Amino acid sequence: MNGGEGRSAHAGFRSVLVLAAALVVVDQLSKLWAVSALAGRAPVGVVGDLIRLRLTYNSGAAFSLAPGFTWFLTLFTTVAVIAVAVIAVRVRSRAWAVALGLVLGGAATHLLDRLFREPGPGRGQVVDFIDYSGFFIGNVADIALVAGVGLAMLLHLRGVSMTGAVRPVTADPAAG
Repeated sequence: MNGGEGRSAHAGFRSVLVLAAALVVVDQLSKLWAVSALAGRAPVGVVGDLIRLRLTYNSGAAFSLAPGFTWFLTLFTTVAVIAVAVIAVRVRSRAWAVALGLVLGGAATHLLDRLFREPGPGRGQVVDFIDYSGFFIGNVADIALVAGVGLAMLLHLRGVSMTGAVRPVTADPAAG
């Protein structure tokens, strides 16, 4: 899994931005649909009670943690979006471009929710509508974030650099 070694940094960065932008569009359209189709309705079963569609608004972080700190989450998400974009400039690996595109798009669309949704800038609530058996409720951006972070972890563990070069991975962490 070399992930496309040898691509130019511009092509890698462009790939990250295109994927992130597409994700923002898909996520925001799915939230518009959820708000219009699910408001005031009882949960709609998709896979029995395992996965249901249920509209909620989340002012907190994942699992509705820290609901009183929306302004902090807005600031944190802004920093995360900038950091991922800065890191993505160096990407030459297709696999890393996918991982960072998913993370950047997921974070950016959550930032848009926090900036532009009610109750106002920096305090906006994220629209969630995919209910996973009552364990948590998320959205398309959450799926992308989990997939992107998971792929980044896998690439790191496999020794794939952002250029696509594969570093040898040793079984002994002390061996360096």
